[in-house]
Amino acid sequence: MARPLWSGDLRISLVSFGVGLVPATSPASEISFHQIDRKTGQPIHHQNVVNDEPVEQSEIVKGYEIGKDKYIAIEPQEINELRIESRTTLEIQQFVDLRDIPLALFEKPYFVVPEPAEQTAAYAIVCQAMEQTGKAGLGEIAFAGREHLVAIAAAPGKPTRGLMAYILRYEQELRDPSEYLPPVKRDAADKKQLAMAVDLIHHYAGELDLSAYKDDYEEALRGLIDAKLKNKPLPLESGKPHRAKVINLADALRQSLGKTPKRGTASAAPTRTSAAKKGPHAVKSARRRRRAA
Repeated sequence: MARPLWSGDLRISLVSFGVGLVPATSPASEISFHQIDRKTGQPIHHQNVVNDEPVEQSEIVKGYEIGKDKYIAIEPQEINELRIESRTTLEIQQFVDLRDIPLALFEKPYFVVPEPAEQTAAYAIVCQAMEQTGKAGLGEIAFAGREHLVAIAAAPGKPTRGLMAYILRYEQELRDPSEYLPPVKRDAADKKQLAMAVDLIHHYAGELDLSAYKDDYEEALRGLIDAKLKNKPLPLESGKPHRAKVINLADALRQSLGKTPKRGTASAAPTRTSAAKKGPHAVKSARRRRRAA
């Protein structure tokens, strides 16, 4: 079971109770790779060195550069003892409609659990009040070497099971969209094509079913590993990427409206298989012999 990443007091004016923030997500991929030497299969090790001499982990501190090759050393203990109230207290500064928070600001979700677990009276009252109002509370907490903007809201679903915390990006972290997104010329849009595009969206609209989506990349990696272990042809794509045929926009919209929506079902893309000349093989670990001097 995951442990709280941050623990402290959730404060709304004079109301305060203990909470912990537990990550609501698990690692995106269960497959992990190591760097190995292709010839020997030995794992690659990285060392901390200064002038080709290894440095112990206990001797490494943070350094702030004040000039070329000049740094101010900052000890870990000095950072841990910084006087920042948000290290231990998440004070709600204002309430807003959750839907008014731009989607681009959302970064990572957390479960907000009461601490200790038995003291849930204030927690339950605040949770139900936030559910009824549809509001989210904004505050800040400090962890992992920086301060984070946080939105606290009732967990979605019926019945509501508790509170969620969403780590948000600060507004200044977002790039200016006008530098990347071209202006949409609304007057230049063909009305018939626009109407067909709206119909196409309604044609493919439906109730959200997240279970219909899965990580195809993870599944493909497992297939690759399984093929190597069993000495089977590798499920690899051909070198040329697939490109859609260029057709008239009006024809594309019209033909799309005639297709049956998949409604969230994943499509199985055809793959081509190719095998190495001698077949796939596992690399056995063997230490590389040193050449005689």
